[in-house]
Amino acid sequence: MASSVEIGRNLIPLSLTSLCACPCRPSSRKTLVFNQKRFRRFNLGIMLDGSKSVLRVHRTGISINRRFIAAVARAEPDSINEDNAKEEVDKGQNLLESEDSVSESQLKASQLQKRIVFGLGIGISVGGVVLVGKWVFTVALAAAVFVGSREYFELVRSHGITAGMTPPPRYVSRVCSVICAIMPILTLYFGQIDVSVASAAFIVAMALLLQRGNPRFAQLSSTMFGLFYCGYLPCFWVKLRCALAAPALNTRVGSAWPILLGGQAHWTVGLVATLISISGIIAADTFAFIGGKAFGRTQLTSISPKKTWEGTVVGLGGCIATTVVLSKIFHWPTSLLSAIAFGFLNFFGSIFGDLTESMIKRDAGVKDSGSLIPGHGGILDRVDSYIFTGALAYSFVKTILPLYGV
Repeated sequence: MASSVEIGRNLIPLSLTSLCACPCRPSSRKTLVFNQKRFRRFNLGIMLDGSKSVLRVHRTGISINRRFIAAVARAEPDSINEDNAKEEVDKGQNLLESEDSVSESQLKASQLQKRIVFGLGIGISVGGVVLVGKWVFTVALAAAVFVGSREYFELVRSHGITAGMTPPPRYVSRVCSVICAIMPILTLYFGQIDVSVASAAFIVAMALLLQRGNPRFAQLSSTMFGLFYCGYLPCFWVKLRCALAAPALNTRVGSAWPILLGGQAHWTVGLVATLISISGIIAADTFAFIGGKAFGRTQLTSISPKKTWEGTVVGLGGCIATTVVLSKIFHWPTSLLSAIAFGFLNFFGSIFGDLTESMIKRDAGVKDSGSLIPGHGGILDRVDSYIFTGALAYSFVKTILPLYGV
């Protein structure tokens, strides 16, 4: 295949096959060398895909990055035709679009594979931690809270949120992350952390108000919300799993549980409620994703454009169905109405937590809160559905269901 490059009044034949067998494939740069004595002053005309120049003129030649060349007009050495040039440009663009579509499909398949593999690994690990409970559960939760807090305060310091205001000082963000991580441990040890949270909030507020410069209310509000969102709310999972120690007497799984692992006494109302709540959230996310892909038409909210009402309804049905099925297996709660209400509450907390984190990321101008988990993003991207759900589940079991929902 022969092509031409016009230099001044001369038309120089150029064989593209000498550069590469496939001109649209990404590869190393090639240089066209011209005789300096013959071409002291010349103009180079070539068709490119896009407005940015991809030619670099050197003392001894011109470097061309062929990835960005859509087409060069095919012509005989003695003539060049605009129609042929347009045809070549179209062919080049079609080839590039085909390559881009294939690469995009491969990328999506790779991301989905990573998402499934790491999702299964996380699910199995979390299940084991929940079964063990006590300090293992609390320390694991504290570690996740610390990482999530760091991600939150990095989002707060991002350009999208800090536009028009001064972000909290970095040392305040780090101190708040440590305070948030300590909260679950204090909850397990003392049972209540109201005084500790209030004291920590007062100290942080004083540090912000006494800093140099002009303190801003946005600094105070974003920091206080961080303590509440990343520290206080996750502590309800410790209360749900570890504080509700009444045995689930009707659970058949507990009767068959090995004595060396705690026997039936290990299966408390808190353990059963935690397993059902986490399973309901996973079902809600899974069914909402499948329902949105299959039936999604109506956007749920502008906060998260990919969420649809159809997917939300399917997710609600999947969450309630999973909760009812597990309630039959664990024989808790014994009432069908209570199981349905528990499933609805789990779904409500899940979707509300998801949208809250989406709003924070949208204002920050980022897609993911971090990159810790391949295929999933950051810790906040994985636990956003659980942040509010723990408080709702604990309140439901503790106050609404009589005698722990028996």
